[in-house]
Amino acid sequence: MITIRIADDRGPTQIGWLDSRHSFSFGEYYDPRFMGFRALRVINEDRVAPGAGFPTHGHRDMEILSYVLEGALEHKDSLGTGSTIRPGDVQRMTAGRGVMHSEFNASASEPVHFLQIWIEPENKGLPPSYEQRAYAETERAGKLRLIASRDAREGSLRLHQDASVFASILKPGESVSYRLAKGRHAWVQVAKGRLALNGQELAAGDGAAISDETAVEIAASTPAEFLFFDLA
Repeated sequence: MITIRIADDRGPTQIGWLDSRHSFSFGEYYDPRFMGFRALRVINEDRVAPGAGFPTHGHRDMEILSYVLEGALEHKDSLGTGSTIRPGDVQRMTAGRGVMHSEFNASASEPVHFLQIWIEPENKGLPPSYEQRAYAETERAGKLRLIASRDAREGSLRLHQDASVFASILKPGESVSYRLAKGRHAWVQVAKGRLALNGQELAAGDGAAISDETAVEIAASTPAEFLFFDLA
């Protein structure tokens, strides 16, 4: 079964410097039908104006991934980490028992466009930690590139949850396939372009929940970029 979450149906937050779209309930946007999917709790598509951003604030007991699509995102946290995240970079922050951080557009002239993803951890009260790695476009082109996993295999970031996250960039006519093990579920989030998921059309900003399926095929009809989540 595939259930599509249309981009235009997502919850909005627009406050001058921020244009955000929420696939699931977040902040002042609340819809009891969309509280997350399996351990996946948040997918926010954020566009932040030049020089603006999220001032220092706190998180607890969440695995937070940032995936930049355009521009550059400046990150600082109470662990002493300071970094700039650009397209191809992926950040994982384990909030655990508590961490403070800020995120700002690193450019004074260009907007930054990124996906912020929250995954619920298996255990609460974990020690806070941070990882960042770069995955070149060639690593993601025409394939599903593992970028985060429970066991940090294949050079992926370590998640404290039974989940695997893949990134892919496809040319028109290219496709990738994936077999879901029995009892597993998946979510597809389209970042750019248009694609077909088992024959069902998806466009940028659309998401899709997948359950009770074993074979998944994703084919691009335009240049496309997306994330794929394999979830317990």
